[in-house]
Amino acid sequence: MSIWWSLHLRRDAASVPLARRLLIGTMETAGVDPDISYDLSLALSEACANAVEHGGDRGGDQGGPSGAYRVTAYLDGEKCRIEVADSGPGFPSRTAGAFVDDGTRAYAFTARTAHPEAENGRGLCLIQELADHVHIGNDPGRGGAVVSFDKVLKWRSGTAPLMAV
Repeated sequence: MSIWWSLHLRRDAASVPLARRLLIGTMETAGVDPDISYDLSLALSEACANAVEHGGDRGGDQGGPSGAYRVTAYLDGEKCRIEVADSGPGFPSRTAGAFVDDGTRAYAFTARTAHPEAENGRGLCLIQELADHVHIGNDPGRGGAVVSFDKVLKWRSGTAPLMAV
C-alpha cells in the first residue's frame, strides 16, 4: 500500500483541524490502528500549529507566500511519514544542533524542554515523544522551517492493510 497527499494551507488556525481530519480519514480508510492514528494526528496538529504561529512574515503579508505552509503525508508500506514546511524565518541558527548531511543539507535542531509552568513550547517535544523518528530543521533552498516525522504503522485487529489493485 502506498498513499500520499500534499496540502498547501493558509497560516490560519482553521487549517489545523482540516489537515488533522484528512490524515485521520486516510488512516482510517487504510485500516491503521486508531491509537497510531491518534498519535500521528496529535503530532501533526502540533507541527501545523507551530507553522501557523511562527511560519511566516518574512516581509510578506498573510495572503502571500509567507502566509502559507505545506503538509505532506506518505503512508508507504508499514510506515507513515509526515512533513510540515513553512515559509517563515526558520529556526535560529544559533540553536542548531549537529549538522546533518542527508542529501538536503539541512541543519538539525533539538527541541528544548519547556518550563513546567509555561503555556507554550511543548509542541516539538511532544512530536518527538509521539513519533519514531523526527527531523527538525530549515529548508536551505526555500527558507522556512521543516518538521518531518514518521511512525511504524499497526493495523486494526481483524483487518488487512489497504492494498493497491
